[in-house]
Amino acid sequence: MIKVIIERRIMPGLEDEYEQAAREAMRVSLGVRGFVSGETLVQQGHTDRRLMITKWRDLRAWKEWHASEARATAMQRILPLLTEDETVRIYEAGY
Repeated sequence: MIKVIIERRIMPGLEDEYEQAAREAMRVSLGVRGFVSGETLVQQGHTDRRLMITKWRDLRAWKEWHASEARATAMQRILPLLTEDETVRIYEAGY
C-alpha cells in the first residue's frame, strides 16, 4: 500500500466551487482499480488550503490513475481554481 498526499491552494472566494469539483474527482476515483480510500482536510485558519490523503494498492495503480483520461478531465475543473500547481508526494510504510 502507498499513500499519496496532495496539497492544493485555492483562489480566495472559489472554495465552494473547488469543493464541488474535488468531490466529483473523488467520486470518479472510487471506481478506479487499486484505489483504497481518500480523505480531504482543510487547514485550520486557512480555508484556501487543502490536503488530500489517498491510499492506493500500489504505485502502479496510482500512476495509472494519475495518467488517466478520467483524472485529466476532473483536473480541468480543478486546476483553474488553484493559485499554484498542486504538490504531490508519495509515501510507503516505513520499516
